[in-house]
Amino acid sequence: MATQTTPLQRGPRRRLDATLLVFVILVLVLLALVANPILRLVWESLRAADGSLTFAHYLDAFGKQRNLKALLNTLTLGVTSTGMAVAFGVPLAWAVSRTDMPGGRVIQGGVFATFVMPPFLGAVAWILLAGPNAGWLNKRWVELTGADAGPFNIFSFWGIALLIALYAFPLVYVFSKSAFDLISTEMEDAAAIHGAGATQVFRRVTLPLALPAIVGSAILVFLEAISLFGTPALLGIPARINVATTQMSTFFEHPLRMGTAAAYSMPVVAVTVLLLLLQRRLLAKKGYVSVSGKGGERRPLDIGPFKWVLTAYGLVICLLSLILPLGILLQAAFAKAWGKGLSLANLTLANFHYIFFEQMTVREAMQNTVLYALAAAAACVLLGVVVAYVTQRRLLPFPGLIQFMALAPFAVPGIILAVGFYAAYAGAPFSLYGSGWLIVIAYITRFLPIAATTTGASLRSLNPELEEAVRILGGSRFLVLRKVVVPLLKKSLIGAFMLVFVIATRELSTAVFLTGPQSRVMSVLTLDMSEQGQYEILSAMGVVLLLMTSIVIAVGMKLAGRDFMIRRH
Repeated sequence: MATQTTPLQRGPRRRLDATLLVFVILVLVLLALVANPILRLVWESLRAADGSLTFAHYLDAFGKQRNLKALLNTLTLGVTSTGMAVAFGVPLAWAVSRTDMPGGRVIQGGVFATFVMPPFLGAVAWILLAGPNAGWLNKRWVELTGADAGPFNIFSFWGIALLIALYAFPLVYVFSKSAFDLISTEMEDAAAIHGAGATQVFRRVTLPLALPAIVGSAILVFLEAISLFGTPALLGIPARINVATTQMSTFFEHPLRMGTAAAYSMPVVAVTVLLLLLQRRLLAKKGYVSVSGKGGERRPLDIGPFKWVLTAYGLVICLLSLILPLGILLQAAFAKAWGKGLSLANLTLANFHYIFFEQMTVREAMQNTVLYALAAAAACVLLGVVVAYVTQRRLLPFPGLIQFMALAPFAVPGIILAVGFYAAYAGAPFSLYGSGWLIVIAYITRFLPIAATTTGASLRSLNPELEEAVRILGGSRFLVLRKVVVPLLKKSLIGAFMLVFVIATRELSTAVFLTGPQSRVMSVLTLDMSEQGQYEILSAMGVVLLLMTSIVIAVGMKLAGRDFMIRRH
C-alpha cells in the first residue's frame, strides 16, 4: 500500500533551486562591476599604443617635478586635515558622551547637520565668507577696524585643510562617540579610587579603550582627504596649490593621456590599501575591551567649569562648519547681488525662478541627480542583500572572495575609480562615456560597500532556523528572502537605501570625469558655475540640494529610525 508523501518529506529531494542561478548571475555582475574597472586601470598604466607592455606612462607621470609636488601636497594636506578633524571630533565626542557638558544635544545635532552639507558646497560658502577681497568676514572686519584689507584668505593651504577637516570631522565624532558610549564609568571610578587624577584616568583608561575607533576614523578621514576633488579644485587651483586629484584632471585635457592618469593613480591606490591593512592590523593587535559580566553604569562625569569651555568649543566648530556657511548660502540665494548684503531692495526670488523655470541645464542636472541616486541606491541594496545572504549562508563557493569583491571599491578613491570606469566603458564596445548609465554604474560600484556591510551586519543577527523552516517545508530561497529575510531587515534596508541616496546626491569625485552635457549632476554643475562666478544661482542650487537631502533624511528617520545615518554595524 503506497504511502502519501508530505511536503516535509519531499523537502530534502526537491530539485535544484532556481534562485541560486539568479544569485550566480548577480554575483557575476558584481565581479564585472568591481574587477573590470580596477583591472583596466592597472592594464592601462602598463599598455603601450601597440598593445605591448611599457613603463613609459610611469615615467611620464613621475618624471615631472610638478606631478611629484602635487603628490607631496596631497600627503601633507591629508595629514594636516586629519589632525584637525581628530582635534575637532574626539574632544566633542568625549564631552557629549562622558561629561555633563551643557548643550550636548544641540552640538550633536549640529555635527550631524554638518554631515549633510556637501564639502564642495561648504567650499563655495567659504569663498563667499573668506575670499580675500569680497568675502563677507573680510568686509565686516574692514568696516569694524578701518583696516585696508581683511585678515582671512580661504585660498591657501591652511584654508583648504581647514575646510576638509570641518566636513570630515563628523566621521571621527561618530566613531569616537560610539566607543566612548561603551565604556563603563565604573572602570574610571576604579582608577580614581587608586589615586589616578582626571587627566591620568582619561590617558590610562578612557582613551586606550576608544583608541581603535579613533585610529580607524583618522585613517578614513585621511583617505577621504587625499581623494577629494571639489574642495582642492575650488580653492587650490586659484591659489596654485595642486594636489593629486586636481593634477590628474590635467591628464584628461586634450590630448587625453589615459595611461599617464592610470599610472599616476597607482601611488594613491597603494597608500589606500596599505592604510586599510594597517588599520586592520592595529585593531587586531590592540583590541581593547572592557571585561565585565555586566554592562556597567554610565553616568556623566562632573568636569566643573571646564564644561563651559567644551560647550564654547563645540559651538565655535558648529559655527564654522554649519551656521556661517548655511547663512551665507541663504543670503546669496535670495539676493540680487550677494556682495551687497541684506536689505529689502536686494531680496529676490529670481534665482530660484531661474533654476526651476528658465534654465533647462540646471533643471536637467537636478533631475539627473535624483534619478541616478535612486537607481544606484536601489541596485546597491539589491546587490548588498545578495552578497550578504550568499556569503553568510555559504550558498556559493568562495564566499570570502565574493565578500572581498563587494568591499574592494572602498579601497579605491572615487576619482581613481572614475579613471578605471573611463578606461573600461568609455570606448568601444560599450561607448558609455557621457551617458547616465555610466554614472549609475560607477555609483553602484562606489557605494556598494555601504549597503553590503549594513545588510551583512543585520543578517548576522538573524537565526538561520527561521529560513530553514521555510526550506524544509519546500519553500525556495526566493520565498525565504521575500517572506523572512527582507521583512525582518526592512529597517536596515531602508536605512541603507537612504544613506546611499544621500551620499550619491553629493558625489563629485566620481562624477566629474564621467558626465557629459546631457548627464551632468548638480555637484558637477556647481563646480562649473563657480568658475563662472554665478554665486547667486549656485547658492540657490545648493539650498535646493540641502532641502532635498534634509527631506530624505527626515523620511529615513521616520521609516528606519533616528539613527539610520550613524548606526554602527
